Amino acid sequence: MDVDAYVAAHWAEWERLGALVRRRRLSGADADELVELYQRVATHLSVLRSAAPDPSLSVHLSLLLARARARAAGTRTSTWRSVGGFFAERLPAALFRLRWWWLGMVAVNALVVAVMMLWLREHPGVEQSMLSPEEIDRLVNHDFADYYSEHSASSFAALVWTNNVWVSVQCLAFGVLGLPVLWVMLLNSANLAVIGSIMTRHGHGAEFWGLILPHGLLELTAVFLAGGVGLRLCWAWIAPGDRSRAQSLAREGRTAATVALGLVMMLAVSGMIEAFVTPSGLGTAARIGIGVAAETAFLAYVLVVGRAAVARGHDGDLAPHLLDDRVATQA
Repeated sequence: MDVDAYVAAHWAEWERLGALVRRRRLSGADADELVELYQRVATHLSVLRSAAPDPSLSVHLSLLLARARARAAGTRTSTWRSVGGFFAERLPAALFRLRWWWLGMVAVNALVVAVMMLWLREHPGVEQSMLSPEEIDRLVNHDFADYYSEHSASSFAALVWTNNVWVSVQCLAFGVLGLPVLWVMLLNSANLAVIGSIMTRHGHGAEFWGLILPHGLLELTAVFLAGGVGLRLCWAWIAPGDRSRAQSLAREGRTAATVALGLVMMLAVSGMIEAFVTPSGLGTAARIGIGVAAETAFLAYVLVVGRAAVARGHDGDLAPHLLDDRVATQA
């Protein structure tokens, strides 16, 4: 079957159904037309699935049919209920299902940072080849600490959030290729190790960790989470399991989109901590305690709420009725 010709022949009907679904009020004639178009489009979807499977087109028509079915039944999904369902079920289920990918990324990068810092401390010549003595002096005595207070807190929070979102976006966008994710993770870990080793060598190790840990626990978890999910995207087409490569990649792509929304919230929280808590006058123990509390809350959300959501049958993907419309179709 010529899919392009089939789509061209029926696109107007799909557009008309979408227009009826979006109307605030329907007349009797409009309601009858909506039901008739619903049946036709359901048939179109069935034909496309059996003759020429196209995941993106199937998802588009399934979503259209789900909205039309809700409209025809006279029901509307509450926006707040949908938001609540996202944070209570879909997001935590996705984070829990993919936990070994991103927890593994956290563990590997922590090991890389530790090994690099130890190696750099034993090879001071490397440090001297990267920065001049004057640059090292400015970094140790001024630049590192001033970085957290040179801008207003609100502006700094926005700057930090934008930078971390960009790093996370790269991991998710290039995740299907695999190697770019590893490169981004390596650069991130190397930057942390180099600065940490320089600060430690010059007697400012306590200051370094005191400024990094309050926001860094949650921030780095978010970045490594993006890296782990990115690698899972790559693995989806390398080892698709009992699905086709297209189906496996589509599923993990939808889950990655779910995680991306969660990352926005995580990075917003870590950005606020970095802007308002890290440079504050609170004692080091109090600042680190706030960071530990934020990280603990996130892990509890994943392991408690996520585990419960998975036990109820959620996996972080779209609801089954949005992916597979099962209503009877006309002959």
